[in-house]
Amino acid sequence: MSSDADSAATLDRILGQAPLHAAVAVLDPGNGRTLVRDDGSHAFVTASIAKVDILSTLLLERQDAGASGLTSAQRALATRMIEASDNGCANQLFRQAGGAQGLSRANRRFGLTHTHVHDPHWGLTTTTASDQLRLLQQVFTPRSVLSASSRAYIQRLMGQVEADQNWGVSAAADGSFALKNGWLPRNDGTWTINSIGGVVRHGRLLLIAVLSDKDVSETAGITLAQAVAKAAATAVGGP
Repeated sequence: MSSDADSAATLDRILGQAPLHAAVAVLDPGNGRTLVRDDGSHAFVTASIAKVDILSTLLLERQDAGASGLTSAQRALATRMIEASDNGCANQLFRQAGGAQGLSRANRRFGLTHTHVHDPHWGLTTTTASDQLRLLQQVFTPRSVLSASSRAYIQRLMGQVEADQNWGVSAAADGSFALKNGWLPRNDGTWTINSIGGVVRHGRLLLIAVLSDKDVSETAGITLAQAVAKAAATAVGGP
């Protein structure tokens, strides 16, 4: 069995753990190779990965208005929202982006078909790994309704997240990475742990979205996200 097949088999074993729900979607934009383990039937709560959608929406709206990027006040909020995962800043930018209606309009243009924005609690938005991969394509590739400057701005903030948040899809990188993670304790004692971003592996950019819920702890969810990201990246991009 090839290393790619080994990694795919390992990935399937990891994702098959009960009662865990987990999904992953990976794309190599350079050659189009894609791996998706996401049947679309299970909706995952976004937690803080929704902040990428908030920022992308706001930038798109500013583009449509003919503005040159965000205002200085919005840039300050966006920096805290992405780099420090500040919820207060996200609340302000969510409202400025038009709330659930604003994000839903933008998501249709982004090509997100299974993302349902929660109003007023953006962190309870539901999504799929496939939709998050579509959002990453908007952020990291020229096949996007976002301008080059908007994409570069989001990537820069995602590449500067605080050190204690450098987990998740970054485990698949052997070069640079830009990511946003989400983590949320649930009422039943389990955790939702998500990680999305772009990573450089063997000199190639890979876009990876890992979503999970029913994790028994935050640490277990992070360990899972990293194992899934590495196995999926190897299956797409080699060892």
